[in-house]
Amino acid sequence: MKQYVLRRIALAIPTLILVSVIVFAMMRLMPGDVVTRMVEGHAYAPTMDALRKDLGLDRPVHVQYLEWIGNIVRHGDFGRSYWTRQPIWDEFARRFPVTLELAALTIVVSVVIGIGVGIVSAVRQDSVADYTGRVLSILALSVPYFGLAVVVVVLPSIYFKWTPVWTYVPLTVDPAANLKIMLVPALVFGITRAGPIMRIMRSALLDVLRQDYIRTAWSKGLGERTIVLRHALKNAMIPVISLIGLQMPLYIGGSVIIEAIFRLPGVGLFFFEALSKLDYPVVQSVNLIIAAIVVGLNLVIDLSYAFLDPRIRYR
Repeated sequence: MKQYVLRRIALAIPTLILVSVIVFAMMRLMPGDVVTRMVEGHAYAPTMDALRKDLGLDRPVHVQYLEWIGNIVRHGDFGRSYWTRQPIWDEFARRFPVTLELAALTIVVSVVIGIGVGIVSAVRQDSVADYTGRVLSILALSVPYFGLAVVVVVLPSIYFKWTPVWTYVPLTVDPAANLKIMLVPALVFGITRAGPIMRIMRSALLDVLRQDYIRTAWSKGLGERTIVLRHALKNAMIPVISLIGLQMPLYIGGSVIIEAIFRLPGVGLFFFEALSKLDYPVVQSVNLIIAAIVVGLNLVIDLSYAFLDPRIRYR
């Protein structure tokens, strides 16, 4: 187990380096110039040359990259925002709990709906419940989450002349008010992510229910609930857990659009605003931190396979 974890960490290092290089290069290739925007917006420097030198953009690109990565590796310093001049890590740490809460609620919603409907669909194969669940999963796969989010925000104002006020309240201040605000975005995002979980859950559970040890359990006279929940579900969860791991980038990355639509002060909104302003250090650092989080979550999910199936061993 220890050797496996060390190998995965060693493989994560070149992955993160590649992510940093790609994001750094793409930001420089984007149309527009951050210095021009800041001067036009009456930023703090009087001339473009002075501002460019102050930001360090007058040096070669490879020197800028090496300095940025070097500060992260040596000091854990992700730099400062070009526009606000505030430390990026402090702003990320302040906003990350909002994104984490949204991602956690979305995972709960998608897993509960996906697994629940998938189990019913598999156990009642070719019934009305099965066909209904399969149609719902296709609908969830077909509807983009950002389109559904826009509909949820816009339709009430058109047909009911009512616009919800999305004033964020921290969970530690008022849990009830916080959930009232966060539940709608989580439901919108979670329903669309539940579609693939429904289909994988149904397929995996049907395969497990046809195994010999399940037929043996039936022959012993065990009840349907015991067979499904205690014997079949655990093994059927392995591909579902794998799918959730693959969707981790979507759970976290999708918050960029969801937070922008619902105006939630999380990392997604922070990233979206920085991207619109060409705030290079913010976009680069947020991408790198999120990539590291996703790599770590995928490692945790891989290690959870051994708990679900004792036959799996890591060397």
